[in-house]
Amino acid sequence: MWLELHDVARVFGTHRAVDGLSFQLGRGLIGCLLGPSGCGKTTALRCIAGFEPVDRGWIRAHDRLLTQPGFALSPSERHVGMVFQDYALFPHLTVAQNVAFGLHQLPAAVRTRRAEEMLATVGLGDYRAHYPHQLSGGQQQRVALARALAPEPELVLLDEPFSSLDVELRERLSGEVRAVLKSLNTTALLVTHDQQEAFAVADVVGVMRNGRLEQWDAPYELYHRPASRFVADFIGQGVFIAGEIVASGAVQTEIGLMHANGGGHWSPGTTVDLLLRPDDVIHDDASEFRAEVCQRAFRGAEFLYTLKLPSGARLLSLVPSHHNHAVGEHIGIRIEPDHVVAFERT
Repeated sequence: MWLELHDVARVFGTHRAVDGLSFQLGRGLIGCLLGPSGCGKTTALRCIAGFEPVDRGWIRAHDRLLTQPGFALSPSERHVGMVFQDYALFPHLTVAQNVAFGLHQLPAAVRTRRAEEMLATVGLGDYRAHYPHQLSGGQQQRVALARALAPEPELVLLDEPFSSLDVELRERLSGEVRAVLKSLNTTALLVTHDQQEAFAVADVVGVMRNGRLEQWDAPYELYHRPASRFVADFIGQGVFIAGEIVASGAVQTEIGLMHANGGGHWSPGTTVDLLLRPDDVIHDDASEFRAEVCQRAFRGAEFLYTLKLPSGARLLSLVPSHHNHAVGEHIGIRIEPDHVVAFERT
């Protein structure tokens, strides 16, 4: 594995910022640590970069030990590139000089050529003589990426790299950054609290909570097969409805019988909560099950309806926008989930 963390812990006083973190990231893959503020994701990134020691466990990259208790390579020895949230560009240097800054050990001509190659890669070849204040936020972030990639690091770390950008620019730039990293076959690890950003950039995503890793998986698996209720709640939109196990994996709900993933180990009579996503709830006028429209959000091609069942439970449903129903109307629905995920009610 190109990057491997094993049972890593970082403690500040009585607070375990990172607690037993273990995962592996293969060469050329883009990983992401995703979670709410304070979950430990940035501390984990700082441990990998060498800005924080570890109190337990070890970190390896490219078959080299980076750190363990009592031993740590300096950040400069780790061959890691870093892209910071605030870009950290030098205002008195040109774009080309910023990119070449970490190449001081190379001859001047080689530094210049490498900087120009990286600027061309990120689409800023015509801006080499500009200064950072003359660039937009998105352009500055691409300069920061070019600077991190210029020394040909074994690993690139990105700390909330798009958080200061507006939504439209963030979406576009996240796709551009992924394309650049993939074109160079660069192994990278991103930290973010934005799941759309994580899904747009990363091949594999780890959801963190209270310093621990809840699940390390492909975005599709996180969405459709969450390993914990926290992951199910945190990833995507969805609601839980009550159900009761009536046979192996079969769950009776007020809107019909469903078969839940992983439900075979529960005995009949067990009460569970089933996760339903908006795309699982289909508008069907012929259905015997009716629900009241409580809220609606127009999204162009679709409405996102909040629907109330007779019990008072609520569902979300994505419906083509030519089905224009008013709040208070009752509409027919049927459930067609690809994956029904259930958690035992506690």
